[in-house]
Amino acid sequence: MNRVPQHALADVRIRVQRELTDFLATQTAYLADIGSELVPVAQAINSFLLDGGKRLRPLFAYCGYLASGGEDSEPIVAAVASLELLQACALIHDDLMDASDTRRGKPSIHRWFEGIHKNEELLGSPILYGSSAAILLGDLALVWSDQMLHQSGISSEALIRTLSVYDEMRVELMAGQFLDIHEQALSTQSVARSLKIARYKSGKYSIERPLHFGANLATADGKRLEKYLGIFSEFGLPLGEAFQLRDDLLGVFGDPSVTGKPAGDDLREGKRTVLMAMTVDRADERQEAIIDKFFGANNLNPEGIAQLQAVITETGAKEHVEELIEKLTSTALDALNRDEIQPGPHALLTELAHTAIRRSL
Repeated sequence: MNRVPQHALADVRIRVQRELTDFLATQTAYLADIGSELVPVAQAINSFLLDGGKRLRPLFAYCGYLASGGEDSEPIVAAVASLELLQACALIHDDLMDASDTRRGKPSIHRWFEGIHKNEELLGSPILYGSSAAILLGDLALVWSDQMLHQSGISSEALIRTLSVYDEMRVELMAGQFLDIHEQALSTQSVARSLKIARYKSGKYSIERPLHFGANLATADGKRLEKYLGIFSEFGLPLGEAFQLRDDLLGVFGDPSVTGKPAGDDLREGKRTVLMAMTVDRADERQEAIIDKFFGANNLNPEGIAQLQAVITETGAKEHVEELIEKLTSTALDALNRDEIQPGPHALLTELAHTAIRRSL
């Protein structure tokens, strides 16, 4: 890995893609043997997983593994690739809970199966059919994540070491998802609550826990492991929050051709993000009226989106979130300046951190 960090990470991303492709080919054949009715299930998951995605979680896990003293191997790449299936589970369920129409520029899974129901003129409700299929496909992705990890070829000892952090990652993800839906049901907004959701719904399972996953793969030395877990938390937690804050900005100001979602999608869904909590805290009476009128409106049109975007900018919330992203990223990068992190892994983690937070609006 003594290459330009961007090239080294691109190589790992290609290898992760290859492992996912091979694993899904086997699972697709298995589903087809059960029944031809399951072919659309396999097609949907293959398209969802293989046609897009930055592979950030496998990359963070792989870099955590190298930084903790691990040596490159194909079983390790297969093990970290399993995290992409966990991500698929989260996204499929999240799109359903948010009633999102698209993901990465294509219909979300529940909309995909609604379309199948309509095209094939099946009986019953297309909406119920689509939502039921999305629940089951998300669950299937979660099962496959376990299966891919167990079949990766890593040693039994390494597998056992990873299971505790893998379980924590899944519990924290589900906890964050519930905190998110509960927040939408409350009558007030809170910056502190939204930051907590950002940490658990996205930050921890996107960056900190994958790093911990990689460290557990790399070493069985308790003292050494504890030291690396501490460093990775100091790095991963603020970076994870910055990562989610960037998502908040993209959900309001993002270019649909880049984000794969309609402009202002978070405004239409009424997402209680840190960005919106800060906006509400700073809004005057006129701005509050605009928020009350348009935020969370199902029929929100481009004019309403533009008015809400203007309010967010006028209150200074957008600028403040940008500043917070920079501050959190700087704090994270400072945590890497330790003797335990060798120059090669340091360069990879630094490049990966910038990749995570510099996504364009």
